[in-house]
Amino acid sequence: MRDFPDKTLGKAIPYGIYDIGADNGFVNVGITKETAAFAVASIRSWWAQLGCVAYPNATTLQITADCGGGNGNRVRLWKTELQRLADDTGLQISVCHFPPGTSKWNKIEHRLWSFIAKNWRGRPLVSHEVIINSIAATKTSTGLKVYAQLDKRDYPQGIEVTDAQLAAVNLHRDDFHGEWNYTIKPSSH
Repeated sequence: MRDFPDKTLGKAIPYGIYDIGADNGFVNVGITKETAAFAVASIRSWWAQLGCVAYPNATTLQITADCGGGNGNRVRLWKTELQRLADDTGLQISVCHFPPGTSKWNKIEHRLWSFIAKNWRGRPLVSHEVIINSIAATKTSTGLKVYAQLDKRDYPQGIEVTDAQLAAVNLHRDDFHGEWNYTIKPSSH
């Protein structure tokens, strides 16, 4: 998260999606809060702009995620928002959370964020435009391409998800650590 010295500029909160197969990164930079709604909106934007074009016959979206933050394994809103995404896209969404304390094993850390950090090293991040342009200019000799966008929508904190709303999620836990590994299938309409 980046706070600007000028209070009128607010924050820049990057949420990244890394497509291992295509060696592409997509970074949605929010300006309000890092919430589950923001995390899923970022995945939704990636799917609409890149994913559905690259994988037109996909039936399942595989997500690896940390166990904390907006996409944490215990975050109810994360699961209800993923259900909406599954319903809207028709995709089954399989999620594998890294166990607590192991998020640095996530390939996004080594194949996306490290190169973004190298790219903007020493550059003053004085505006949203500089941040977006710096992220999008990130490339590697092995072919990494990064897309970036600014997301000006408001993502309020504290949205409550009731037991009934959570129970309506079409969630199927894996046999191995079902608290970290599960699939959310589209609801039958």
